[in-house]
Amino acid sequence: MRHALIFNAISALTFVLAVFFLFSKGLHLSIEFTGGTVIEVAYSKPANIEGIRKTVEGIGYTDNQVTNFGTAQDVMIRLPAKKGENSNAQSATVLKALQQQDPDVQLKRTEFVGPQVGDELAHDGLMALLFVVIGIVIYLAIRFEWKYAVAAIIANLHDVVIILGFFAFFQWEFSLTVLAAILAVLGYSVNESVVVFDRVRETFRDRRFGKLAVSDVMNHAITSTISRTIITHGSTEIMVLSMFVFGGPALHYFALALTIGILFGIYSSVFVAAAVAMWLGVKREDMIKPVKEKDETDGAVV
Repeated sequence: MRHALIFNAISALTFVLAVFFLFSKGLHLSIEFTGGTVIEVAYSKPANIEGIRKTVEGIGYTDNQVTNFGTAQDVMIRLPAKKGENSNAQSATVLKALQQQDPDVQLKRTEFVGPQVGDELAHDGLMALLFVVIGIVIYLAIRFEWKYAVAAIIANLHDVVIILGFFAFFQWEFSLTVLAAILAVLGYSVNESVVVFDRVRETFRDRRFGKLAVSDVMNHAITSTISRTIITHGSTEIMVLSMFVFGGPALHYFALALTIGILFGIYSSVFVAAAVAMWLGVKREDMIKPVKEKDETDGAVV
């Protein structure tokens, strides 16, 4: 806590930069949000997803999503809307390129997903994020105290905005899977804050630490949980990195968002949430209910 001001100044600077890039560059939304063309094709044998993806990229559709649909022979291709080219023209171009690789490929369905659907998805995603934030605040306020709830939600929103800032700065594709990763990071990060705050409460209630200052209590709580933090987040990060390396394009940005969220989640839970709670004036009395003095007459009236 002696260096809390420095750590939080770094966090504030990172937060401001993330907000700046969000407003100046904006998010590179996937076709799930912006609208586009959905094409379903069928193969006579299991489809080579990576080969199909390279073929689609080769004809100019770099922002594409190629996934199996139902069986290994059925493939769904999502393409962004293109000026001067309708969905039928897009599907014809793609089918022609695919038939050069495999003449047996057949077109099953072509559908245009309008921006109205994208607006609905964006609205639902924001509402999901809002309800998660409200739920976290209520939970922490009941379990601990409102000061801890405010500190935790500041730290957790700090993580979310920084993830969005990375996606805005590098113009990585923001899809529903990335939104799911952000919601997961919110829950994951608040769990770490709860662990630290729980140890703060235990320290406040332990009479052996009755003379410790609030900053020393925070330091003791962080130090006593640091091994758990390293083991838990380290093992989780190994799993996320395996998805990032071996999961392919479908899981690439999902794992990337989780990686950023886990790293900043550790930072914010340890250095931001605890410091903000300390600055909000948490004290031993917040965790220990005062004991009422017992009436000597024990309620009897003479």
